[in-house]
Amino acid sequence: MFRIFNHSVSKVVSGLVLAELIILLAATYIGAALRFMDGRFPYADQSRNFLMTAGVYACATLFSMSALGMYKLNFREGFRDTFLRLMPACALSFAMMTLVFYLIPDLYLGRGVLGIVVMVGAAGILIGRIVFFKSSESKLLESRIIFLGAGSLARECGELALNNTQYHKYRIIGFIPVSGEETLVAASALLPVNRSLVSLAKKFSASEIVVSVQNRRGGTFPIQELLECKLNGIKVVDAASFFEREANQIRVDSLQPSWLVFGGGFDQSFVRAVGKRGFDLVVSLMIFAVSLPAMLIAGLLIYLEDGAPIFYQQERVGKNGKPFMVRKFRSMRNDAEKAGKPQWASSDDPRTTRVGRIIRKLRIDELPQILNVVKGDMSFVGPRPERPFFVKQLCQDVPFYNARHSIKPGITGLAQVRYQYGASVEDSIQKLQYDLYYVKNNSLFLDILILIDTLQVVVFGKGQ
Repeated sequence: MFRIFNHSVSKVVSGLVLAELIILLAATYIGAALRFMDGRFPYADQSRNFLMTAGVYACATLFSMSALGMYKLNFREGFRDTFLRLMPACALSFAMMTLVFYLIPDLYLGRGVLGIVVMVGAAGILIGRIVFFKSSESKLLESRIIFLGAGSLARECGELALNNTQYHKYRIIGFIPVSGEETLVAASALLPVNRSLVSLAKKFSASEIVVSVQNRRGGTFPIQELLECKLNGIKVVDAASFFEREANQIRVDSLQPSWLVFGGGFDQSFVRAVGKRGFDLVVSLMIFAVSLPAMLIAGLLIYLEDGAPIFYQQERVGKNGKPFMVRKFRSMRNDAEKAGKPQWASSDDPRTTRVGRIIRKLRIDELPQILNVVKGDMSFVGPRPERPFFVKQLCQDVPFYNARHSIKPGITGLAQVRYQYGASVEDSIQKLQYDLYYVKNNSLFLDILILIDTLQVVVFGKGQ
């Protein structure tokens, strides 16, 4: 993994994206050459425009593949699964290129040429992915790690390393128990404690040691040995950094305030604020224009099923704890809170209408919040705004909860695309861990990635 604007990015995925970018650029030239095999290449005098067309096609296809989840890798994926996932992405990129040809005629290729280019590109992607997934069976893409600790935190880190295989593969060498900590991992996974950390790491060719000990106080914690490992080129990270990197979460149960204070991130600069405001306005107005027909239909269906009002307003907590009124399409019955007490919303909430279930699944109910973004109460990407009743409760029960109010709330966000509806304090803790990651590492790059994930949520009906 390496970091772009504080966000952890997989080296494996980055290499795959670069390879597929080259394949798609080459496919544009090969496809055009196959279409004009008689030697009459009509784009010879327009090489600059043709190169731009190739670049736009490659980016459109990469965007389509990303939006359809093709860069959340499954190393056991076969040819058939890859083919079935690639075809919709190719169809989406074909539609996008048709729109580009209409808007920018200088980039026009012709549908016949574009069809051949798409087929060549798809074939290249399929072959490349088969080679990639076959090569992943070797140990070249495998990271070998040792966990210092054998308690509950070490066990959680180990489970994350084994299960989080979308971007790379880990080989867990074992766990080193620490004096004074209860051992909760299998005895077969324990490493001997009568050898130094450096010698163990070198013996098993470990590239990284994850310090997953809950309590580091006392004379038994091997700080000098960890320093020796680092001086010998072995990476040493703590559990908080490991979770941040692998799960895009900042764990509140094992978090020390000093880690937040002295760690990097938390960019609240003037340049970031101006850039984010411009991004919010551009994205919001574009999505408003594209989604206007869907909003008109949604409003009509809400009225036909359950009458007026079509919209509802509700007080939410914004930046620095300032309250504001959020606007959404009404997805619940008019008497949803007839008892007068706020209730948690859940994914299968019985108060939801038939139309409400559909518009919540497709996130159409969130679109009127674009007006809140234009007004400046919200950003397009950020933590979900909560009601004051729940915020008061959660600030008392959940450590660091108020930190999410240091930035504007958003229509979509990392927690919304990674986790389901929050219907309890426990769910709120899980979502807060994603929100803290976003607050700490927010950037334009991360905003774009979240927007792509949001499109995937809308297409497949996943997430919150």
